[in-house]
Amino acid sequence: MPFITTNKTMAVLSAIVVLLSAALFADEKHLSVYSPVAVYTVPVFDRGGREYIGLLELLEPLGRVSSESQGARWGLRYNALNAEFVASRTRAKIHGRDFDLPAPFLVENARGLIPLNSLNEVLPRFIGTAVNFHESARRLFIGGVGTQVSFQLDTNEPPHLNLNFSAPVNPSISTEPGRLRMVFKRDPIVSPGSQSISFDNKVITQASYSENNGDAELDIAANEPLMASFTNTRKTIIVAPVQRATPKNGSAATSGTGEQNPSSPPPAANAAPTPRRTLVVVDPAHGGDERGAALTDAIPEKNVTLGFARLLRHELELRNFAVILLRDGDTTLTLDQRANAANVAHGGIYISLHAVSQGTGAGVYAALLPIEGPSNGAFHAWNAAQAPVLAVSKIVSAAIVSEMQKREFPARASSASLRPLNNLLMPAVAVELAPGENGVADLTSANYQQRAASAMADGVALVRDHLGVQQ
Repeated sequence: MPFITTNKTMAVLSAIVVLLSAALFADEKHLSVYSPVAVYTVPVFDRGGREYIGLLELLEPLGRVSSESQGARWGLRYNALNAEFVASRTRAKIHGRDFDLPAPFLVENARGLIPLNSLNEVLPRFIGTAVNFHESARRLFIGGVGTQVSFQLDTNEPPHLNLNFSAPVNPSISTEPGRLRMVFKRDPIVSPGSQSISFDNKVITQASYSENNGDAELDIAANEPLMASFTNTRKTIIVAPVQRATPKNGSAATSGTGEQNPSSPPPAANAAPTPRRTLVVVDPAHGGDERGAALTDAIPEKNVTLGFARLLRHELELRNFAVILLRDGDTTLTLDQRANAANVAHGGIYISLHAVSQGTGAGVYAALLPIEGPSNGAFHAWNAAQAPVLAVSKIVSAAIVSEMQKREFPARASSASLRPLNNLLMPAVAVELAPGENGVADLTSANYQQRAASAMADGVALVRDHLGVQQ
């Protein structure tokens, strides 16, 4: 009988996976896309000395899209708009109008690739909205999205720098001698106007902005070690020296001119510590060679689940969850590979996403476990690994259904023998998205998927206290 290990063994495996992933993907090129309906990344490929991107992958999270390849000709339908391309040709047609690409169109394994530097011209023809493409940094902004940042230095003792953002942010933060580094991988941060700002202060001396390979970065230079904390619902980051004395409670801070400034926020040492975040493992079902159900003649289930997963990731991150996708492309994964990857990640909750062309709304499932032998110490029977947390899985399922029903989204909770739910050590549910009032077309609608994803994220947030935290 197969068994699954837990505790220290899983922690070691998790560390190995993280190190291997960092080594394999550190230099991988990608484009970050920021839009009102989705924030996502798309891989960038080098072909013939130029950078290319998959057109289907670019448009998939934004609307209903399908493609068809016939020899050298490659066609794409986005919502009600048709486009035609020919491999190795620069001339193309979108919505009945000819235009020229800056480099030949490519077709690889039925995937259509366009030059990356064509996005400012090509994308508005599909979506009808202006875009702002930072080509050198591979960052694409759609529909006027963008998070502004401003700086306010308080020169009290100890000094502290307030970074005020126009929307909540969630950067990764690291420190090294003389530097605090914030990397924004999914926040649409835009330049503050100057790439470098100097401060007339002996401790905090400079703030600089840069962007590269889809990420934005803010670096704070100082002559002492720094720490950062969040406040104002993550719209403000306070940067201050580590282990410095702070004003006593009730004392008014003073500005550099000696005038009282009672509105100044307390320095970072007085701020509440940022809590550890619950990790959500989102698993878009199928992928690669496994297409899943044929929702229509042109739409396989694997495409719908991936777009849905990206929207759900965005909604969860807005609620301060850490999120990983078990696949963020057209990748083939077995059920055992999915279960192993999720267990190694030590997530607080696992969510599997499916789609079906029949019925309405959504079905939310917890595992229906087979009868297995008892656990053996630190080992659990593979097909009953879910048993210790099944009660929590049902709590999560009920919360998601409740939030969906509040939005008049037909939803029902039940149990099913649906792998890999029963192989998981963390609470786990599967959500099967069904059509809405517009029929199967809803399954590829970003608005419909976003509505479901928002309800699901609210449901998970309601039961956050029942879930584990990221280690």
